[in-house]
Amino acid sequence: MRGAEAGTRAAASWQDRGTAEQRRDADGDEARAWDELVATARRTVADGLVVGTSGNVSVRVGDTVLVTPSGVPYDRLTPADVTGVDLSGRQVLGSLVPTSELPMHLAVYRTTGARAIVHTHAVHATAVSTLVTELPAIHYVTGVLGGPVRVAPYAPYGTPELAAHVLRALEDRSGCLLRNHGTLTHGDTLDRAYDRTAQLEWMCRVWLTASSVPGLSPSLLTHAELAEAGERLRGYGQR
Repeated sequence: MRGAEAGTRAAASWQDRGTAEQRRDADGDEARAWDELVATARRTVADGLVVGTSGNVSVRVGDTVLVTPSGVPYDRLTPADVTGVDLSGRQVLGSLVPTSELPMHLAVYRTTGARAIVHTHAVHATAVSTLVTELPAIHYVTGVLGGPVRVAPYAPYGTPELAAHVLRALEDRSGCLLRNHGTLTHGDTLDRAYDRTAQLEWMCRVWLTASSVPGLSPSLLTHAELAEAGERLRGYGQR
């Protein structure tokens, strides 16, 4: 499922949150994933990627999506606050209302192989989203995200329109910018999704810094250079 169709289905599904009788307790894997999700959400605040309750984090465990609840400071979340929905958007865990960006998260899970998503309002990335339609290839880490990072057109938060824009910007990519809004990255683990968010914010800061020098323009990597970097990065780190 792609584009507006996926976004519309996600938004409609979120309205069916389920009744208290339909909800259950988290199992062991879900409880462990919730602890990791809360730690990641708190890290976004500690690292300055979000302010207050802006941004959101989710992780998929089987067919259940655990997600940060709406409007609750991350430092107040406890194991008892676990919040989860199924892929249709029906709430199956907890009583707190899921993030207002749930339609966007569900659209990404339905359309990609993502197992975790981090959405932030990082300062430099949000600034870049107001200036260009694509973050120029300022550094080889661009290869980690699959290529130059696209900017999804603006739409109000929590809408099917925004979810559809994000899906288009994510085609063949693991991250994108949201115009006048922030960032979204995904990965097969929360650690990888978070690392991509941090790298994206860093690249935006580098590009803004280099672009601010009067009379000079930053050099950019070619498509061939990015492709080579992407291949090398796939084998980077411990196995």
